[in-house]
Amino acid sequence: MSALSVAVGRRIARTLTSPALREVSRGGHDWRRRLSGREAVVHYFHQPGDPYSALAAGLLPALRSRYRIRLETHAVPPPDAAAAPDALRLAAWAAFDAARLAQRLGMSPRIALPEGLATDAAALRRGGALRAKLGHYQGAMFSFEGEWYWGVDRLHYLESRLQALGLAREAAAPLAPPPSLRWETPVPGTGRPQLDFFCSLRSPYTWLAVPRVRRLAAHYGAELRLRMVLPMVMRGLPVPWPKRRYILLDAKREAERLGLPFGDVADPVGAPVERGLALVHHAEQQGRGIEVAESFLRGVFAEGIDAGSDRGLARIATRAGLDAADVRSALADTGWRGIAEANRVEMLAQGLWGVPSFRVEGCAAVWGQDRLWMVEDDLIAHAKTQEGET
Repeated sequence: MSALSVAVGRRIARTLTSPALREVSRGGHDWRRRLSGREAVVHYFHQPGDPYSALAAGLLPALRSRYRIRLETHAVPPPDAAAAPDALRLAAWAAFDAARLAQRLGMSPRIALPEGLATDAAALRRGGALRAKLGHYQGAMFSFEGEWYWGVDRLHYLESRLQALGLAREAAAPLAPPPSLRWETPVPGTGRPQLDFFCSLRSPYTWLAVPRVRRLAAHYGAELRLRMVLPMVMRGLPVPWPKRRYILLDAKREAERLGLPFGDVADPVGAPVERGLALVHHAEQQGRGIEVAESFLRGVFAEGIDAGSDRGLARIATRAGLDAADVRSALADTGWRGIAEANRVEMLAQGLWGVPSFRVEGCAAVWGQDRLWMVEDDLIAHAKTQEGET
């Protein structure tokens, strides 16, 4: 990627993720709605048979009663193969994940439809067309005045916005607050469980996960093992623009909630990712792989560092404790390629296809930076199991 392409990409990412632009957009929507005297309309797109949609549907009555909104529900078909390229693994993961999420939130995981929702072929076509027109591709989505919120996981962002607009009937805690980490006192003397961390150097969600997974591993005495893989697009899996845009904007608000910098993005797709993987592979032999990975991800997603340039890669390496000789040795070694492929095969064998993913020794793998509470639960459960065996 040329220096000009990197500069243009950085400008686009900074513009799209600009809090100032977000506030201007929200203000414009609010002004037009008030001027016209229209109700505030929230669109909800329900995918029949989707476990995440089932959870979201269970909260629709409470959402209607809490806020002065008109909630319009639409049935939609599943996303196409470009947006969800591994449908079978996605379906299996969704069933497992939604059940565990429902338990954490004290909700019923039963498959349910919103009251009165038509799900015939014509209704699915209409809902799918509206969803595409508004700019999205998957089910369990809420759309409100230019912004999207996925299922119960992101509903709290929608509620915060409705409250800020004065549309809440009364102050209340979010219907589905984001699960927080518990940081329990570790069980002493239970050994070091392995914590596999499947990650990509082009994944913004991996950047959001790295500081917390490092802290979790240290707190609970786990051996954190980096399992780097090539990005989806470099593995031949498409990532359409609506999906890339949503991920960028969603990662921005998640970064703000977590107190992490994000938005000055120098997309490392292609050679920069390969250079970064070579550097991480070399650093792992010195016990500094996670430091280099974090430096790389911070650089490309928060600081606009061009990892495809020698200057940019040197900056990433230096602050992680490597020198120029390390960089030269790393770039001359192609051993990372076989390791990345082996990691991909192992990730697929665990029933997952995307990153960031995690697996505590003896437990099922989990996917997503917003599932680190599951990783913590598994670390705690592992320690208690080991304690019971001693």
